[in-house]
Amino acid sequence: MAFRCQRDSYAREFATTVVSCRPAELQTEGSNGKKEVLSGFQVVLEDTLLFPEGGGQPDDHGTIDGVPVLRVTRRGAQADHFTQTPLTPGSEVQVRVDWERRFDHMQQHSGQHLITAVADHLFGLKTTSWELGRLRSVIELDSPSVTTEQVAAIEQSVNEKIRDRLPVNVRELSLDDPEVEQVRGRGLPDDHAGPIRVVTIKGVDSNMCCGTHVSNLSDLQVIKILGTEKGKKNKTNLIFLAGNRVLKWMERSHGTEKALTSLLKCGAEDHVEAVKKLQNSTKLLQKSNLNLLRDLAVHVAHSLRNSPDWGGVVALHRKEGDSEFMNIIANEIGSEETFLFLTVGDEKGAGLFLLAGPAEAVETLGPRLGLDCKCRVAALPPPPEILEL
Repeated sequence: MAFRCQRDSYAREFATTVVSCRPAELQTEGSNGKKEVLSGFQVVLEDTLLFPEGGGQPDDHGTIDGVPVLRVTRRGAQADHFTQTPLTPGSEVQVRVDWERRFDHMQQHSGQHLITAVADHLFGLKTTSWELGRLRSVIELDSPSVTTEQVAAIEQSVNEKIRDRLPVNVRELSLDDPEVEQVRGRGLPDDHAGPIRVVTIKGVDSNMCCGTHVSNLSDLQVIKILGTEKGKKNKTNLIFLAGNRVLKWMERSHGTEKALTSLLKCGAEDHVEAVKKLQNSTKLLQKSNLNLLRDLAVHVAHSLRNSPDWGGVVALHRKEGDSEFMNIIANEIGSEETFLFLTVGDEKGAGLFLLAGPAEAVETLGPRLGLDCKCRVAALPPPPEILEL
């Protein structure tokens, strides 16, 4: 059977009964990017309003009697809800869905069906897989390339169908129904149970699908294809946004445009040219700065050599500099009889240092600094006793 979320994708809450609740663990990604294992419970309901992940669509978020559901997965004909609070089997509970997330997924999934059908109809471009991402969605097309003209034609066609307000219907067919053979699909999962669910965009497409969908293409509002990128071998990824994601994308883009207009002191139409000029100026400045730094390194080395306080030991720090700056000083002074400890970088952050000199001295001090060779540049904060240049 289909879940309540599949029978009515627009339902936001409903009552059902807890069938079972057993201890379980959930592997998730923490805020630091590391894997974390959460202890909790796997809850099974008689029916569910929360879509379990599948068919390229992520799971719904929501609550059961106010208890947050962290993950919903499908297991055969039932859905497992992971919570960190136990729920009593046999009790009646109220299930609520995170509607903003649900409707976003409905828009992206129905948008994918529409784009897939149009790309196939116009150019014979077959969809091999798709991904509903957090910020953008990707359709993998079975073609090594897709032209700009093809992308523009697909985008124009799908938006025309949205404006035509074409209905989207969901039906359930039995496995032995002859109509199943006429329906597009990429096969059923091994643990599929019950009837086959078919999503039809009137006059455009019929496709086997388990996901949640809009009931009319007008609910998609608009589709924007952002472009294509090279996919797996002989595949092309088509990147798109549907519905509210297009509005959010426009809002972010407009904010960026306003910020650049203020920083570059020119209109949006001149942003690219202004950035190119800044890049060219930066390259010239970097080249000039590098030449000056090299000349300064030679001058510093000679000044140290000719100083009346010269004693064969050099401890020196410079905030602006790099490994080449230190190497030039070392080469100009020579390290066979001179002990060098040179550092560059911000005193409050990480930097680079170079230790060089007579083998005996470096072998004695090197291990204390984590070095295992006679002369090496390493990344460490500079010691406080270094002389400032």
